Amino acid sequence: MVARRLLPLGIAPVSPEVLLGLALPVFRPEGSPAEVQGILSGERFTLNTDRYTLRQWEAELSGRGGAGGAGTPDIRAVWEPARLQHVTLLLAYLSGREEGENLPAVREFARQELLGWLDANPFLQGPHYRSAMECALRIPVFFYAMKLLDNLSPAESTRVGEAAYAHALWVEANLSLHSSRGNHTVCEAAGLVFGGAMFRDAERGRHWLARGIALLGEELVRQVLDDGGALEQSLSYHRFVLDLYWLTADFLEGSGLHDCGRWRSRLRKGEAFLGAFSSPGGRLPALGDSDDGHAVAPGLAPAREALPLPKSGCRAFPAAGYTVFAAAGGMRLTFDHGPLGMPPLNNHGHADALSLTLSLAGNDLLVDPGTYRYNGEPSWRSYFKGTAAHNTVTIDGLDQAVQETGFIWSNPYGCRVLRREEAPHGYLVEAEHDGYRRLTDPVLHRRAVVLAARDALVVRDSFTGAGEHHFDLHFHLHPEAAVTRDGECWHVQRGGSRIWLRLLGEGDLELLHGGESSPLGWYSPAYGSKVPSKLLRCRKSGACRSTSFGTAIGWGDAPDISWMEALGGAL
Repeated sequence: MVARRLLPLGIAPVSPEVLLGLALPVFRPEGSPAEVQGILSGERFTLNTDRYTLRQWEAELSGRGGAGGAGTPDIRAVWEPARLQHVTLLLAYLSGREEGENLPAVREFARQELLGWLDANPFLQGPHYRSAMECALRIPVFFYAMKLLDNLSPAESTRVGEAAYAHALWVEANLSLHSSRGNHTVCEAAGLVFGGAMFRDAERGRHWLARGIALLGEELVRQVLDDGGALEQSLSYHRFVLDLYWLTADFLEGSGLHDCGRWRSRLRKGEAFLGAFSSPGGRLPALGDSDDGHAVAPGLAPAREALPLPKSGCRAFPAAGYTVFAAAGGMRLTFDHGPLGMPPLNNHGHADALSLTLSLAGNDLLVDPGTYRYNGEPSWRSYFKGTAAHNTVTIDGLDQAVQETGFIWSNPYGCRVLRREEAPHGYLVEAEHDGYRRLTDPVLHRRAVVLAARDALVVRDSFTGAGEHHFDLHFHLHPEAAVTRDGECWHVQRGGSRIWLRLLGEGDLELLHGGESSPLGWYSPAYGSKVPSKLLRCRKSGACRSTSFGTAIGWGDAPDISWMEALGGAL
């Protein structure tokens, strides 16, 4: 391979003086004894794929060019254990602890895991070198190991350093730039920073360090929007990107290599953005793609800075395109009126314009069903990112944009906010999208949401355009929710939280359950996992101007809805 010829012979070992001057980032929380024991007993991070299947997939991918269509391996799951983040968890457990009876065993196990992986995966051989991002994620692990594993022999330490050098060289030659410039780019830049710092007594190392810092600075102002939101329109990837920045900033400043003060002010905006969406336990709704990736390791986070957030009110994020309503009792409603994703490919965006999610006291009730998996099951990939899987309206059974592949959209829609004001009954936000302008008879979808002061909200969907169409309104429910009907009112309960829904005016909500024959009504609690769930749907057909949906949603006793009907008709 050309890349193999790029590797210089006789790479100088990492200087002990340089290594001594580099600071370990702070991890929170540290690995628990139970987590460590699980790893020592053979547990790995596998994204809900059994290890036998992973070994089969890894062998298959070693002999083919890449992940393909139906029935092919999901390379994302294969990559997960090769990030070596289980080793990071062990190293975090070792860091700062006094010697104990199990620490030598943990240290030796970490050493064997690291060297064993290098033995099994020679440089540029096999699927783990296909992604520069995956290589970049391993570079910090090599650094942590060289700092903390005092049981590495000089030859073994040199070998780990050479692996870090080779990985950084490969990352530099394969940076994700141009149309692929997203979270991969941030990850690769962070890898260059760690690799460059380790070899900064050499010209190439200094170049990596400078390149990584510069690229991180450029991407920060592009990917973290002015309101703190995510350019990629994915909360999960935003968490991943922010953590990469916190990790790298801590490393750079602790090592005296760069002042990251300007980064931190923007990162705090990002934390405030995510904080507005977070449940009391820190869980985020599954808006956009999620591959359950971690900057450090599952269960480990870098030191973050966050500001206290108001517990109630209406928070607007105009650059990202979201409004988050919060009310007493722990009610949180999200309203998505943002773009499809990061242009030009919109890789990790879902066609979820004007979609809602709702949680109460930390219990998710109206949900975004998530991602499931990226590769090997294209029909499921298509469903989970499609419009029908979200709490919005489909027209003529079509998505709001056109899925070209699992990671490429065409005909992206535009959204705009029409009104944002304090209404007599609370807060009003109205927005529209033009995703169905591509139809022979184009249609605009407009949604108004009013959060009332009476523990309820009203949602009004209206349409403008030519011709007659089929309209489907969806409300996806958490799979653990119990659903009952009382006349025109549907009651949804999960844990100690309960909401009710009913239509205002004509139409009827029907309860559907997920089945293998139809993907509608499925939920992905984590990457690689899906379970059947329930949804409420209302179907109408007709001309645009004579078709609309009015929905009342409340948390508490179902009240007299006369004022809601009047409000819905006035929107």
